[in-house]
Amino acid sequence: MRAPTGDQYTLTRQTPNGRAEAVITELAASLRTLRIGGVNLTHPYPESVPTPAGSGIVLVPWPNRVEGGVWELDGKKLQLDLTEPSRSNAIHGLLRNTAYRLVDRDEGSVTLGATIFPQHGYPFLLETTVRYELTDDGIAVTHQIRNDSATAAPVAIGAHPYFAIGDTPTADLTVTVRAASRFVVSERLIPTGEVPVDGTEQDLRSGARVGDLDIDQAYSDLAPVDGSSASLTAPDGRTVSLWQDESFPYLQVFVTHVYPEAGQKVLAVAMEPMTAPANALASGRTLRWVEPGESFSATWGIRATL
Repeated sequence: MRAPTGDQYTLTRQTPNGRAEAVITELAASLRTLRIGGVNLTHPYPESVPTPAGSGIVLVPWPNRVEGGVWELDGKKLQLDLTEPSRSNAIHGLLRNTAYRLVDRDEGSVTLGATIFPQHGYPFLLETTVRYELTDDGIAVTHQIRNDSATAAPVAIGAHPYFAIGDTPTADLTVTVRAASRFVVSERLIPTGEVPVDGTEQDLRSGARVGDLDIDQAYSDLAPVDGSSASLTAPDGRTVSLWQDESFPYLQVFVTHVYPEAGQKVLAVAMEPMTAPANALASGRTLRWVEPGESFSATWGIRATL
């Protein structure tokens, strides 16, 4: 039977730490697996199951949430479909349940594309691509959005990878986030303000044990170290890091104790790069307005020290 996430694109590369392998899915262009030398760098999920908890999916034309799915364009209110009914929000863009088409592929990379058609609350036509390319220490991911509409289109990009370091229990990993500020949010997880992290439990610049956390927190004022904005470290010193180019000034850290796996609920940690924060369609914060015929691109990646 065909996998519920469609075709599976397996990438391989020989690295100084052994064979690197990634599996990208047709559905939502999800990063289903990433490992080097047999060590998982992301939380893998089986080919036989639907994508759990948004694992590894691409988030366009907005990441995170839009409050009530409502925003304004030229003074007119637009209503997006409410895809997070528990909070009455629109969440994670418009391609979560869309099949991507193959654009280009070689042994160590793949480029997938998808079209965003005009629809409820988003009257724009966009062509999007995402390229995954294995590197010696991880993977680089480049997104591009081209506006094929007659007018400028508002766009933002995000991704939803869950991280791992081999079979080290997630609870025993230390998460470090190199950010000086965080967003304060409402009960619907919509930003209501921005404050320094100093003196708060959300200050992860010195690291915290993942098993002691239960957060869904967005950060700003990133101060990358060696290009990395956030990282996980195992007790034996192995590290997996998230890096982002200047187009990704925000980061969401999500620690959940109910990640679905093999019929159970387990601990998992996502570190999500974002070009704009939650509710950007409504607030306009760092939203990119792409002119007709023009494109916007942004790159992030995962790097490991094993």
